[in-house]
Amino acid sequence: MSKIIQGLLLLFILAGCKEYAKEDSGGSDGIVTESAPAMDMQIMELPEAEAKDKSAEVYPSQKVIKNADIRFETGDLKATAEKIRAAVKKYRAQVQHDAEGKDDYSVNRNITVRIPGQYFDAFIADISEGVSYFDRKEISSTDVTQEYIDIEARIKAKKVLEARYLDLITKAKKVSEILEIEKELSAIREEIEAKEGQLRYMKNRIALSTINIEFYKKTAMEPGATVSYGSKMGNALKSGFNGLSSLFIGLLYIWPFILIFVIALFIIRKKLKKRKNI
Repeated sequence: MSKIIQGLLLLFILAGCKEYAKEDSGGSDGIVTESAPAMDMQIMELPEAEAKDKSAEVYPSQKVIKNADIRFETGDLKATAEKIRAAVKKYRAQVQHDAEGKDDYSVNRNITVRIPGQYFDAFIADISEGVSYFDRKEISSTDVTQEYIDIEARIKAKKVLEARYLDLITKAKKVSEILEIEKELSAIREEIEAKEGQLRYMKNRIALSTINIEFYKKTAMEPGATVSYGSKMGNALKSGFNGLSSLFIGLLYIWPFILIFVIALFIIRKKLKKRKNI
């Protein structure tokens, strides 16, 4: 910040200190002169400290982000999915992601649910009924109370500073001073918006817990299962065609060398023929 703006800020602070000193000690000039520098050094720190104290009073409850990751085997994929859907409706949750797939040995389904934090444990208890064992069951709780209060306090402190700059810009006389103040205001507003976005994201994570559920059914071949003769012939024909295609593609890669070989062979045969005639 330029020296001019610093001077304006100091005058603004000194004026506030004088008013405070007059009320406190009957207008003694000596007290104002001694306390002004200390107030100047603390101008950026005091609002944040005050905001933290107020935030602690407004948000005394614990802020916790809960997550769960569950995987288990089921005998009926469709029935398990319907059971989860019923629990989603019962606890006013929402399905964020739902996917199905299969491999050589199983068919599987993966459902991600966002659920209000107060129903987190009840939802897991409902969908766990009838499950003999879990391949994976990971439940985590992260306490973000301090971080939540800190972000809230920083937002309040920045807004107090923004208000002071807005008051200062009304008293600026020169265009250069106004431009300097507007530059500072722009930076402060960007910080406020970033912190507010961070706080909204955290509120969403606290309000709605995330539960990832993966369940599957085994479909491996039974011992002794055989493949038909027709299937074997079909696979053999398919493999032969693929091999021929690969050979043809390989020849295309080396066609310049084949061309050189053919030309060289033609020249050699021509020379040998001439020698024979001689």
